[in-house]
Amino acid sequence: MSAAGRPVETDVSTTAWIPARIPASGWLLPTVFAAYARVLHPAIRYVGDDDVEVSWAEVAEENAALAHPLMQWPAITGGWEFVHEDDQSPLWDDSPAEGHLPVTVAERLAALLRRHTTTPDDCWFGVWAGFGWHAEGGSVRDAVLLGREYRLLRGPVGLAATNLAPEPAEQSANIWWPADRAWCVVTDIDLMSTYVGGSAACIESLLAAPDLEVVPSAVLDRVDTGADLINPVPPRD
Repeated sequence: MSAAGRPVETDVSTTAWIPARIPASGWLLPTVFAAYARVLHPAIRYVGDDDVEVSWAEVAEENAALAHPLMQWPAITGGWEFVHEDDQSPLWDDSPAEGHLPVTVAERLAALLRRHTTTPDDCWFGVWAGFGWHAEGGSVRDAVLLGREYRLLRGPVGLAATNLAPEPAEQSANIWWPADRAWCVVTDIDLMSTYVGGSAACIESLLAAPDLEVVPSAVLDRVDTGADLINPVPPRD
């Protein structure tokens, strides 16, 4: 079987380095990297036929909240209704993608990370095996990496910006890394941001990227909505 024109990997033995270095705290990345960062998925404002990206920092400012590395979307917007239902037009019309790295962001991230690996044409990509559109059959073997099972593909780093789901579904890789293990990227299915671990130089360049909204992160940072202790997350109705 295949996905996005690529065969699904049946030998997942080389992925063992990931679960072996994941702490029990809920942190999403192997604790083998020198530095870490969090890439915030942008909100979208509709301007005519164009989709304009809106940063979390802009949303926080307009809502009199404080932008900081552990900020969470319901906290900086002021309510859980802004996660999937309501918007704050004209500030933003569509909330950040959850569990999915937007194509434009994935393209920029992949282009940057390409410069920080010796194997840009040989990368691993994992998609959560629980999506209902996955085809069954064959000799598929899913890898347990982050407490969940993932279906794995291999290809060039640019595959990070490819839709790995059949139309009309849309889904990027939830985890990807190069064969030389120079960095690792995780977009958890429940989060509106993506975490990256890599060398100090890699993360420094990521934090300096003008076309991505990136904040520093650290091993054992909380990644759930309760992480924002500065802008209290409102209770669910």
